[in-house]
Amino acid sequence: MKNLKTFCISSCAAAFLFTLIAGCSIKGQKTALIQTVSGPKVVNQQQLWLTHEHILVDFIGADSIQPSTQRHPEIVNTISPHLESAKKFDVELFVDATPNYLGREVALLQNISRKTGLHIITNTGLYGARDSKFIPEFAKKMSAQTLANMWINEFENGINGSSIKPGFIKIGVDSSNPLDPLHEKLVRAAGITSLATGMTIASHTGSAVGLWPQLAILRELGVPLESFIWVHAQQENDNDTYLEAAKTGVWISLDGIGWDTEKHSEKLQFAKQHRFLHQVLISHDAGWYDPNKATQEIKPYTDIFTKLKPSLKAQGFDQDDFDLLMRKNPLRAFSLK
Repeated sequence: MKNLKTFCISSCAAAFLFTLIAGCSIKGQKTALIQTVSGPKVVNQQQLWLTHEHILVDFIGADSIQPSTQRHPEIVNTISPHLESAKKFDVELFVDATPNYLGREVALLQNISRKTGLHIITNTGLYGARDSKFIPEFAKKMSAQTLANMWINEFENGINGSSIKPGFIKIGVDSSNPLDPLHEKLVRAAGITSLATGMTIASHTGSAVGLWPQLAILRELGVPLESFIWVHAQQENDNDTYLEAAKTGVWISLDGIGWDTEKHSEKLQFAKQHRFLHQVLISHDAGWYDPNKATQEIKPYTDIFTKLKPSLKAQGFDQDDFDLLMRKNPLRAFSLK
């Protein structure tokens, strides 16, 4: 009862703070509260985001992964120049989508944030894609509520005994309908966590076949669907499916631009033509440090600015469209609800 009372008080205080902030403005721009690795921050529509990137990813698997603490100086020195290049294009906010047991190391993110001045957002949650290789055995046995309690605790008290808190929930499913029972449990736990904390859910999904069962679970729980990001939506080949998804209110994340700008350009043209560009997020999702490789080939965090933007401009996109995608949409998507 004591824990519940404490949680309710802290949640109410956070809600009150957000209510005050949501009503404020900075130079006439709407503002919102987000949680970064350096603490809560008030942001506005003038700030530019990258909404799905990675600094460190370790694909070895949950049963074998070890912290890369000793390599942090090397990782910082390797990644920082690429982040500095992104800053030259006015990037201020950087969403690191690496989940726990796949290379999430929040102390590393905080060190890089301090070095570069970027505001970095990390996550809570678990990643079930690739046959649940990145879910530890103990978590597979937990109920959805127990998983949610663990994630809520990270939001309330910090990650792994630190003061660093997540700013969104990251899960992953193998796209199928019905979902794997374990992945269904992840979605349910994410929904419970979102309702308790106000954090947005970003779900590695891919093609839309796995989207619909996730939305059904969230509707059952009463989670607003505008609190859900359909990650890797660029893998869907049927454009009409985007129209159906947009009607539900979800965010449609085209986050593989570092691999294929032409494909993304076509999908963004479709989104503008059919008037759901206000529900689209874009990012590179291509460059990261891999501790299992002797030689690092880091893809840049700048293709959106050097390749995609000129392509879109030639096809009728203007600065307002770009600001919608890179400033206004991310602010709405990642603000604490």
